[in-house]
Amino acid sequence: MKTAKVAFQGERGSFSEEAAYKLLGKRVRVIPCETFASTFRAVSRGKANCCLVPIENTLAGSIYENYDHLLEYRLQIIGEVNLRIVHNLIAFAGTTLASCCKVYSHPVALAQCTRFFSKHRKIEKIPFYDTAGSVKMLAEKKIKGGAGIASRVAAAHYKGRILRTHLEDHRENYTRFLLLSKSKKSIPKANKTSLVFSTRNIPGALFKCLSVFALREIDLTKIESRPLRGRPWEYLFYVDFAGHRDDEKSKNALAHLGEVVNFLRVLGCYKSASRI
Repeated sequence: MKTAKVAFQGERGSFSEEAAYKLLGKRVRVIPCETFASTFRAVSRGKANCCLVPIENTLAGSIYENYDHLLEYRLQIIGEVNLRIVHNLIAFAGTTLASCCKVYSHPVALAQCTRFFSKHRKIEKIPFYDTAGSVKMLAEKKIKGGAGIASRVAAAHYKGRILRTHLEDHRENYTRFLLLSKSKKSIPKANKTSLVFSTRNIPGALFKCLSVFALREIDLTKIESRPLRGRPWEYLFYVDFAGHRDDEKSKNALAHLGEVVNFLRVLGCYKSASRI
């Protein structure tokens, strides 16, 4: 993966770019994309070898759009990484914290800084497509009283000034990113499996699905539900569990699960990221 082309959502200096370097090293070639959907398309159309997308944050929760894209684009999860997120208030010449009246950033980043905005009620929150992109825009447009919330890397990249650091509501602020590819190659030391399934709409259906893991003492590390489009009040369930899909316990659990669901797809088997 040292020479891979890696797509990510956002501009240069984004947290996603930082996560890509942490997981794959500095020698990868990064491809910024404007939206999450275009990030997935870059891989599916062969413009990138893989992409790195955020899937959940310890403060803001799950990024639902990317759960939906996992199903739509049929890419395989081949890795993951956890990144410590430190939010900085970044501005340019002429703007101070006292004169700041507008702050631009990605909606997820804004949601992680509620305490800051509750203390500075005169500051307007303005959603933007990217954290680093908000700093890039301010560098170009010189908006009076405008600032962005982004990484220290973004401040350095666009030559902005950090007015305040650690805006996040809690210091234990981490984002989990997934590395995705079209290939289904075997991953060395893989110890985590992700899948998605839908249940029959009958009493106890979800209990039966989850029991296939409990009966075999398989640890579920994440479960998320999403609406099943075209079938009101029915849902898709995304599950991560500790273990390789080809382990005997896991194979038996997946075979058993296949007998009690309407739909099942394994999204990937990969090496689990460290907790911090």
